[in-house]
Parts: sequence; structure tokens; C-alpha cells
Amino acid sequence: MITTAVPNTADDIIRRAKEIQPHLRESSARIEEHRRLPGDVVELLRNAGVFRAAMPRAWDGPELTSIEQTRLIETISYGDVSAGWCSMIGMDSGIYSGFIDQDAARKLYPVLDLAQSGWIYPQGTAERVDGGYLVSGRWRFGSGTTHCDMLAAGCVVHEGGEAVIDESTGKGEWRVMLATPDKYQHLDTWYTTGLAGSGSIDYAVEQLFVPAEHSFSFTEPVRSGPLHDAPDAILRKMAGIPLGLARAALDHVRELAADRVDRETGLPWPRDHRVQETIAELEMELLAARSAVYTTLERQWTALEQGAERGADERVETALARYHAFRTSRRIVHRLFDLVGGASVYRKRSPLDRWLRDANTMNQHAVAQSSILQLTGNVLLGGRSTSPFF
Repeated sequence: MITTAVPNTADDIIRRAKEIQPHLRESSARIEEHRRLPGDVVELLRNAGVFRAAMPRAWDGPELTSIEQTRLIETISYGDVSAGWCSMIGMDSGIYSGFIDQDAARKLYPVLDLAQSGWIYPQGTAERVDGGYLVSGRWRFGSGTTHCDMLAAGCVVHEGGEAVIDESTGKGEWRVMLATPDKYQHLDTWYTTGLAGSGSIDYAVEQLFVPAEHSFSFTEPVRSGPLHDAPDAILRKMAGIPLGLARAALDHVRELAADRVDRETGLPWPRDHRVQETIAELEMELLAARSAVYTTLERQWTALEQGAERGADERVETALARYHAFRTSRRIVHRLFDLVGGASVYRKRSPLDRWLRDANTMNQHAVAQSSILQLTGNVLLGGRSTSPFF
């Protein structure tokens, strides 16, 4: 039985997430059909402590480490991938709250269980005025904006109609603006093959006043610690999504194999060498990808806790492990889809169809693009990083 009190420790939140996996799995078709998380699913996640996961202990929050956050997202994604995706973004409320004045932060996030959403890359403009900014623009990929409590919008700061140049990067000064979602126009643009239930619609606004204390830069943390001393904290937990998806697909096919017989050879699948080798190979690939994710996260967390200097290899290894997890997950699901054959294509009979579409769509995110290899390779060969996240 699932209890009702919202858990507030890493172990209890992850345990609750495991308890709700069956409900998430049963809701997957409905989530996809709605093209967003239904209200009851949002509340299920909220009551499981998902959105409070990164809230600081100073606020009586659980403040999960990046490793624990990844485990949590992996657990949710095993139940439903769109729910995992929205949870990954929804818990950013605790991370963002550490980059703004803490009195202002407590007003923006008055309770622990508020869901965050928003596109942080500088797609809009923020004209500097007395007391704050006038924000205008249109942002894509607003995953979870249909249920969020706070919405972020990345902007280039302008003054007198001209972009303000950040001397450290030579690019426009990048700030993230925070406001409630009712301040924006929400545009129903999310018609996709995969991650359909994430509700990743566009949103837009013209001349919205945002107080200066409701904006932040990832280079200026107010709260110290591993979740704020390096700007990639919002990305670290992302690998939990492909890891949870691949684990779900492998478990499904292994269970399916128990009663399956090859049509051509008449061999039961558990005794078919082709099936045996495929399952073993894919388990090996997932084991290696998962190990890389958690090993590099542990190393990074320890170094940040100790304030240790990190060389080129240490700065890029979490990004490479994350990239590898996304690509490996897609390969695993594709191989399983082929192994099962024609039975995979029926949406109402097999989750493999949805998982394959989810895997393909999630791999279009920037963290899974080949540009990551170019950016990290440049750093590994002595170049200066052109990414703000490593």
C-alpha cells in the first residue's frame, strides 16, 4: 500500500517512486494520448516527493545528491518515460532556488513540492529597466509547462535595445527569468512521435516585467555546494531516463521470452542461441553504460565536495557518460524491437513501439547530439571549453 505522507529522504522518495511504477506503466497510454501528464499523475509524483528532491536541507528539504536524483529519475522512467522526463525537469525548482537571493527564493518557492519547467537557453530578450527586466520571446520544448508552478525563460540581456556582451564569453549576457506560468501564452505545438506525454509545448510573452531578484545566472550561485558550484547540476540526472527506459525494455523482453517459440525453428526462446546472445550482449551494454554514469557522477560529486581541482578528463567525463547512456539506450531498444519482430509494432499490445519512439525523440536533445563529442574532444585536446556546462 502506498502511504500518503510526502517522503523527505532520498531512500524514502526513491522507495515511493518504485511503489508507483505499476500505476505509471498502466497510465502510459493515457499519458501519451493526452500529450501531457494528466493531473492525477502529476499529483502522484508530487506526493511521492519528486518535485522536492533537490530542495535544500536549510529549508527542511531532502537535498538529494546528483547520484540520488539520477536513481530517482531512473526509477520513474522505468514506469513511464514521459513522467521521468517531466520529473527530471520538475525537480529543478530546488536547484534554481540556489541561484537567487534566498528571501526572494522563499517567496517564489513557498512550499517544497513545486514543479519547475522552462527552456533555459537564451531564446528571448530581457531589456534592463529600473528594478528588473522586460522579457519578450518565444521558447520551445517547455516540457511540463502544462502542470508547472514556476516557469523559466532563458534570455540575452539588452540595454538600450542592444545586447549586453559578457566579457568572459564574448557572447550576449545570459540570464534566466522566473515567473508563474499564467504570465505566458502557451502554444499547443507538441505533436511528436516520442515523449508525447511530456507536454513540451512552446510558450511566449511580450514585455513581461520580471523583478531583478527573480532572475539568475548559472555563474553566480547564492547557495554553495555540489548542486550549485558547477552549472551542469540540472543535466547530471538526465541519464536516469535512458537507463530506466532500457532496463524496462530488457525486463519486458526477458519476461516475454519465457513463453515464446521461434516460428521458423520451433526453438523455445530460452534455448535459442540467437536470443541468448542478444539478451546477454544488451545486458552487457546497459551494465557498462550505467556503470559509467554512476561512477563519473560519484567522482564529480566527491571532487566538488572537497573543492578539488578537476582536469580536462574530469570535467567532461559526466557529459560523455550521459551521451553514451542516451545512445546505448536507443540501440538496446531498437535491437529488442527487431528481436521481437512483428509483434513489436502494435501500440496496444506492446510497449516496445512507444519505447522505441521515446528513445528516438529523447536522442534529439542536445546532450545526445554528436556535437557533444566535438565539444568534449576539444577540451580533451587542450582547447578551451565553449560549453557553459563543462
